[in-house]
Amino acid sequence: MTTTLRDIEDQCKKCTKCPLHEGRTNGVPGEGNPHAEIMFIGEGPGKDEDLQGRPFVGAAGKFLDHLLSTVDLKREDVYIANVVKCRPPNNRDPLPEEIAACWPYLEAQIRAIKPILIVTLGRHSMGRFLPGLKISEAHGKAKRYKGIDGGKQVYYPMYHPAVALYNGSYREILIEDMKNIPVLLQKIKKENLNER
Repeated sequence: MTTTLRDIEDQCKKCTKCPLHEGRTNGVPGEGNPHAEIMFIGEGPGKDEDLQGRPFVGAAGKFLDHLLSTVDLKREDVYIANVVKCRPPNNRDPLPEEIAACWPYLEAQIRAIKPILIVTLGRHSMGRFLPGLKISEAHGKAKRYKGIDGGKQVYYPMYHPAVALYNGSYREILIEDMKNIPVLLQKIKKENLNER
């Protein structure tokens, strides 16, 4: 049985697997190109995302849109999701059990989209895919690691765009890390062709 992105989205919006559903206005499964080569994965929805049911629509989302524009990408070119699909109260960090409850949805989304590159935004997202790393050391460096279906997946950790809203010095770091993505994508495609 094939699970479509629409099926996954519907399941996320009705989910009651963890207490986060009790405070949600809307579940925020994700959005974008169902055939995207690049998937961006943040941590969890904030207030604006909860109200609209869409990922990255607040101030951090506007900065993410700007970052995408620096490499000639738009939201429609990529797929954007979060590790947890419902807003944690007061925008606190998602708890391990909340991340675990949402994991099957994110795993299903990755299987459906089959991105060439997964860009993790923030330490909670990075930690789910690349455990044991420090974001201050890992950001901007691509890593091949075990993928969803047993193969090797390419992950690219970045700071969460929200960090630049609180500390302007991260703005340039995020812009520089984003600029590496088109080159990295071409390199991965070339490596994948050579492996065939």
